[in-house]
Amino acid sequence: MTSSRTRITKAVIPAAGLGTRFLPATKATPKEMLPVVDKPAIQYVVEEAVSAGLADVLMVTGRNKRPLEDHFDRNYELEEALRRKGDEARLAAVEESTGLADIHYVRQGDPRGLGHAVLCASDHVGDQPFAVLLGDDLIDPRDPLLARMTAIQGECGGSVIALMEVDPSQIHLYGCAAVEPTADDDTVRITGLVEKPDVADAPSNYAIIGRYVLDPAIFEVLGKTEPGRGNEIQLTDALQTLVADPSIGGPVHGVVFRGRRYDTGDRGDYLRAIVRLACEREDLGEDFRSWLRTYVAEEMTS
Repeated sequence: MTSSRTRITKAVIPAAGLGTRFLPATKATPKEMLPVVDKPAIQYVVEEAVSAGLADVLMVTGRNKRPLEDHFDRNYELEEALRRKGDEARLAAVEESTGLADIHYVRQGDPRGLGHAVLCASDHVGDQPFAVLLGDDLIDPRDPLLARMTAIQGECGGSVIALMEVDPSQIHLYGCAAVEPTADDDTVRITGLVEKPDVADAPSNYAIIGRYVLDPAIFEVLGKTEPGRGNEIQLTDALQTLVADPSIGGPVHGVVFRGRRYDTGDRGDYLRAIVRLACEREDLGEDFRSWLRTYVAEEMTS
């Protein structure tokens, strides 16, 4: 299969995880629906895809994920109640999620890892390059990472992975890339990938974060990829196959992201993300920052 340079229009958002780190809140509520200030995390991700020109969105869901579909669907009773009250601001907020994108859904019946979730998108995506956005990473819209990644894919073909430099002691928490420089300061050629390596074995401190632009050759590779770490089909393992043999789907590049990223993957980082985003809101920031300063000062003196 040759590398594809078709204009990218499709985004895939894996959303079948159980959210066990947020139990008991996620016992009946999908983790993607947990609010970040006053908007569910999944909506930030869809908005990011749309802002990069990817308005055809496929969510890979699982059991108990119906609230995702309900959130992006019409709610006529609520809309009419707000309309009767003349509450135009809240009505606009409710309607915004309905018209964001052309959203489709497919169910990952057997949760066998991220690679398997991406493979579930093959029929929808077909033979086009596409983006994958993981919901645990929220990228600030002022730092358009995905648009840069699609531009690199358009120039070079193949696949593009988002990377971030982390403290070497933390690299075992991430997929890790071995890289070589290119002419662009924010772009590297990936020469190797390993999933969550031991610190001593990590080839660099370049961590993979949750944004990918993938050549459709990845589907054929994923179909042949054996379960790896955690007995799951790892997307990183399939990408390593593309790295090792560029004739399959073209080269693999990395975009080194140095912008604002909000990690909602664990409880502590989720709370920090809420605080940071609330502080930056025009309607909340001033009062919230004032309260926060007072609270921190009181805690330091207590």
